[in-house]
Amino acid sequence: MARTRATVDFSLPNVGPGPDPLALSEFVTEHDFVVIYLQRDHRCTNCRKQVQRVADRYDGFRDRNAAVVSVVPEPRETVQSWQERYDLPYPLLADPDAAADETFDQPVRFGFLGDLSDFIGRMPEVVVVTERPNGPEVVWSYAGRSTFDRPSVDEVFDVLDDLREGAT
Repeated sequence: MARTRATVDFSLPNVGPGPDPLALSEFVTEHDFVVIYLQRDHRCTNCRKQVQRVADRYDGFRDRNAAVVSVVPEPRETVQSWQERYDLPYPLLADPDAAADETFDQPVRFGFLGDLSDFIGRMPEVVVVTERPNGPEVVWSYAGRSTFDRPSVDEVFDVLDDLREGAT
């Protein structure tokens, strides 16, 4: 379910390591790729597991000169509780207005009911961005169809390896 899109950008508060606020257009210039994990909601158990799995495999991203960013559609104070609990080694962004959701067209189920609640409507998405002459550009994405539908860390590593091979 990979898709590509045009040039993208956002700037959001960061409660994890790295610049605060984090502007994608500036951050992407420091890495070959930025892997953006768009979470559903701070209460989502699968989202919590995912950020921990990514943290456990963080060195694999660094080995590929890829940065990781996780975005939670919640206020800074709420997202800060994740950082305090999980001590993530990568940026954790608060997105109370769902700006990244709109930027990357994060899938939402259940029509207008899904729009009323991130917890029941918003689905997970993973996006890989790289620097292009006109700014950050999406080179791969995976839009989940359910809270369980997420690529594994190894699948994302395979994508990064394929993208690196295509760039050489």
